[in-house]
Parts: sequence; C-alpha cells; structure tokens
Amino acid sequence: MDAKTLDLNDPQYYINRELSLLEFNRRVVEQAKDASTPLLERLRFLCIASSNLDEFFEIRVAGLKQQVAYKAVQLGPDQLSPAEQLKRIGDLAQLLVAEQYRVLNEVLTPALADEGIRFLRRTEWNARQAAWVKRHFYRELLPVLSPIGLDPSHPFPRILNKSLNFMVSLEGTDAFGRDSAIAIVQAPRALPRVINIPREYATSPYEFVFLSSIIHAHLGDLFPGMRVTGCYQFRVTRNSELFVEDEEVEDLLHALEGELHQRRFGDAVRLEVAFDCPHQMTGLLQHEFDLGEADIYRCNGPVNLQRLMAVPEMVDRADLKFPAFTPSRPRRLPSNADFFGVIRRGDLLLHHPYQSFLPVVEFLRQAAQDPDVLVIKQTLYRTGPDSPIVKTLVDAARAGKEVTVVVELKARFDEEANIELATRLQEAGAHVVYGVVGYKTHAKMLLVVRREGKQLRRYVHLATGNYHLRTARQYTDFGLFTCDNAIAIDVQRIFHQLTAPGRAGKLKKLLQSPFTLHPRIIELIGREADHARRGRPARIVAKMNALVEVQTIVALYEASRAGVKIDLIVRGICALRPGLAGVSENIRVRSVVGRLLEHSRVFLFDNDGAPEVYLSSADWMGRNFFSRIEVCFPVEDKRLRERVIKEGLDLYLQDNARAWELKSDGSYHRVRTGTRVRDAQQTLIDQLSEAGPTD
Repeated sequence: MDAKTLDLNDPQYYINRELSLLEFNRRVVEQAKDASTPLLERLRFLCIASSNLDEFFEIRVAGLKQQVAYKAVQLGPDQLSPAEQLKRIGDLAQLLVAEQYRVLNEVLTPALADEGIRFLRRTEWNARQAAWVKRHFYRELLPVLSPIGLDPSHPFPRILNKSLNFMVSLEGTDAFGRDSAIAIVQAPRALPRVINIPREYATSPYEFVFLSSIIHAHLGDLFPGMRVTGCYQFRVTRNSELFVEDEEVEDLLHALEGELHQRRFGDAVRLEVAFDCPHQMTGLLQHEFDLGEADIYRCNGPVNLQRLMAVPEMVDRADLKFPAFTPSRPRRLPSNADFFGVIRRGDLLLHHPYQSFLPVVEFLRQAAQDPDVLVIKQTLYRTGPDSPIVKTLVDAARAGKEVTVVVELKARFDEEANIELATRLQEAGAHVVYGVVGYKTHAKMLLVVRREGKQLRRYVHLATGNYHLRTARQYTDFGLFTCDNAIAIDVQRIFHQLTAPGRAGKLKKLLQSPFTLHPRIIELIGREADHARRGRPARIVAKMNALVEVQTIVALYEASRAGVKIDLIVRGICALRPGLAGVSENIRVRSVVGRLLEHSRVFLFDNDGAPEVYLSSADWMGRNFFSRIEVCFPVEDKRLRERVIKEGLDLYLQDNARAWELKSDGSYHRVRTGTRVRDAQQTLIDQLSEAGPTD
C-alpha cells in the first residue's frame, strides 16, 4: 500500500489498551524476579503488581463486563469487542497470577528464608510457637470473628470487596440439632494479615505467620462439637467505579457519600480461591457471585498478596532494601529563604523526589503568614490524610486570606479523603468548589496574589504531580515556581473558569484541556513533520504515563513517515505500535520501571534547533485531552530547559538497567546494551539528592 492510500486508522496499527496495561503489570512482576534488586524490594514489587491487578479488575474489567451486559458496540482503535478483550485478558491474567505465586513460593520465600525471614506454615510451628499462636487466637481473633453457618435462617452473607473470607465444610450437628454443612468466616479488615512471632518464640531473626494459617488452625474452636473437614480462603473483587452523574444531582458531595458505600458491594468481577478448594465449593461461590469459570483465579498462597507489603516495614534489614537517600534543597532556597524574593530573581525548578517537596509546603505556609498576601488559590486532586497543605490552607482562611480551593471529589479511590478535606476547608471559611460539571479537575496549580508597593504580583507553582507528601517521595515529578506575568495571568484565568461561569479566555502561554492542549500537541507534531519534509532536523521526545489517543498516534505515525525521529518514554499503556515498516519505523518506545514510579510528563519538540519543552499534568489519552481540566506549561528559562531535557528525557533514553523496549507485536523486551550500567533513577539520586551536587 503506497503513502497516499495507507489507512492509519487500520486496527492492525494499534495495541489494545487493556492488554498493554497487563503488559505493564508483567514488567512489575519481572522486577520481583530481578536479582539485582534488593530482596525486600522484590517482595514490594510483587505486592505492587497485586495491587495494580486489583484496580485493573475493579475498573477496567468491570467496565468491559458492563459493556457486554449492555451489548455495547463502540470499539476502540484495535477493533476488539468487549467480549474478545475479556477472553484475552482472562488468558493473560491467569498466566500472570500463576507467575506471581510461582515467584513468591519458588523464588522469594526461599531467598527470604536464607536471610532469616521466614513465613511459617502450620506444619512448621514448634510446640512453643503453637502455644503462642493459640493464645494470640483467643486474645486477638476469637472475640472479633463471627462465623455464619449457611441454613434457611442464615443466608449467604454480604461479602465486602477484596475482603479475606473462609469457606468451611463441617460434619456433625450442633446444640440445636442443626447440621449446617457449610459456614462462612469473614476476617475483619482491622486484623493484620501477617503477624510477627515475638523474638522469644522465633527460631530465626524474623518469623511470620499468616492470619489465614492461625484461623485455619483453630477453626474447631469456632465450631465446638462439629468436625471441620475443609477450610478454603476466598476473596471477591467487585466493580468499584462510581456512577454519579454530575449533571443529574443537586449536591455532588452528598451523592458521592452515598455512592461510596455501594462501592463495597458492587457486582462481582473476579473470585480468588485457594488452589485446593474443591470444585463443588468453588461452584457454590461462583453461583453466589454470578461469575463464569474464566472469572475464577486459584491462588497457591495468600489470596491477597498486597498484604505482604507490611513485611518490609517489619524487617529491620537495610541491606535488603534500596539505600535510603535524602532529597536535597536547591542552593537558592535555604531553610529561611524569602520565597517571593527568590522567585522574583528567576524561575525555580524542583525535580521530585530527588529534590524535596517541602519547599512547596514552605512556600504555601509563608504565603499564609505573610500580611501582604491577599489571595491563595489551589487545585487539590490527591493530598493524603493529615496533609500539611490542607492545614496551611485552613490557617490562611482563618487568618483572613481569600482562599479558594478546587477539590476534585471524584479522584478515584481518594473520594472519601477529599470529601473530608473539603468539609474542613469550608468550616475554616475557604471557598471550596468542585470544578466543572462533566470535567475532572486534574491540573496541578497554586496561585498566590501579593501586594508589593503599589502593585499586585502573582506567584505561581505548576506541577506534573499531586500536592501529596507521600507520593512526592515515591513518584518522579517536576514542579515550577514562577512569577512570569503571562503565565500567572493564564493561571488566574483558569481558576476563574473553574469557579465562575463564562467563556474560556485566550491563554498566552499555557495549554489547557479541554480547549487548546490537544490541537496544539497535534500542531507541534505536524510542525516537526514539516521540518523533516524540508530536510531540516526534526525530533520529538515525549515522556508520559500512557499513550492511547488515536488522533495523536496518527499524527505521530505521519511524522514518522515524514522522517521525524521520535522517542517515546511511556511508563504504562501504549496503543502505538513502533517499528512498523512504512508507518512507524522512526518511532522507538521504551518503559522504565524502577524503585520510583515514573509520573512526570515531559514533551520536547526540536523545532529546527530552537527546542520547545513543556511539562504537563496530562497524558496523551482521550480523557486527559477532552474530559479533564489539565494544564501544560512551557519551560522557557534556557538553563532549566536544559535540565529538564537531561534529567527528564536523556537519562531515560540511555537507561539500560530498568528500561524495556516495546516491539511492534506489543511485547516488551529488557534493554541490555553495553558494558556500562546506566540507571536513570540512580543517576538522579546520585546527582540531585543531598549526597550529590544540587542547583
């Protein structure tokens, strides 16, 4: 097919987004197998993969099941029907789950035991340990367990989403003559799933027992006079997407509060059972939860691997964890810095977590305490419990500042926390708004208006990541402080859009979804293609979490065909197929999976030697371009622009330690080139953290 007739919308040119997301989870599991990663961190990676898979089923698989139920016909660019996707997902997910348990049982558990960290089975307890476990059961577990026998007066209980449960088979009759053959035991969520055996009873430095083992060993005490003939763990994953339609409710906050309760009991989408659970028992559960055979996942170990995340925190072995590092502060920002004076002297870039997030908190705190500051406006998407950001905004409101906070109530799985912080802010006198109906507010913006002599000056912080202290230590993100007047006025206009009705005003420097970001990205890609056609140097480098939006992919294909060299660093989902002859042979795609979660969005357009660099809160996805409020901002200072290119792009293109390359068939292969190991994240830790130089 020649260049004129090539159909870039052909489904063969696209990778299914759900299958791509499963591929990302496979890369995470591979980190658990990597012997160069510290042992306890390998266990963490296994837990992260389990957590990711939970959300995948709660949201993505649940959505596909609904499409099948409603006979939806809308297809993605790959043209796979929902039913076809579910079939392929089931096949791949079964293999992935089996591999997770194989890695746990055959690789990590023996390696941990060699280091004196043991998970003891019931058959391995000695007499003293068994006696301690029994005391623990009577003291800590028996008072909170409520076994339920299944009979006409005790129907099958409601099972919470992702809770640990046991199906117990029994023989005999009880004191009332009942002969219930099956009972259900639900483990309260407050109970830890992994229990540390006290040192005085342990034969190794660290010994643990699973809650499931303790309950299993003492089931007879829950059913006196009955004979327990079997006990099998199970766990059900439910549809956890919220269905509140903003346009159809008068009070979004109260509507969400009601919906959050229902999330715990949504339709079942997956059933995990113990690997030795008899088919009759599994069939009963399958019928109860209205699931098919393909929805059953047999687990050779704890049904919730994510709960093992507690183990590294309980083991004091620094040699089995990533070396700790202390985020640095820029030299321009000593602990007693006048932030306003520093920012007036030039833009300031922070690269988290290598550089500390605390300056952001300190800037806000200084603004809250400064008598010359009149206005503070901020977007909050995720902040975490007991956030100092929220506390400072509360203090500012109580001090008489004009405080406006745009709280995104529908930040997935943070809805409850965001409702709570919105209430706190309102009680303090802050203006709290929930954004624009039908559009999630995902932009990361902070605006401070300060009186300086006879004028008002605006100070701005823009970022690629959330105002969340914990994730700022785990996610890689950029943040920019500036008092550039054009940028600051743009930010002010966006806040006005969020809080008051009116038409979108023209922005001078910022790109904004759902208005200018997508068309401008398409235009910038097209400009590089024009340069290539004219024989000029043309290059695009873009880093993001996901790439699925079809028009953007088509534009990249067309740029590749024009001769533009394109490097994409896509952490997770990528629907673009690189390396296709005549379509994408000039496109390389890589993913970096390391100790830190790659989260920054960085876009470089070479522009015939006059490079333009943007940072953004938005991935190249339809939802980010068209149904969210996002901000993309230029890095105009030459020195900072060069920093972003080096730290945010070049080091990742050179990485041969944690990088994976996407092949045209949708598979990923580990990048192993040269004799010198290049680890982008470790290089940045060495260069930017407190141990290294900083600017």
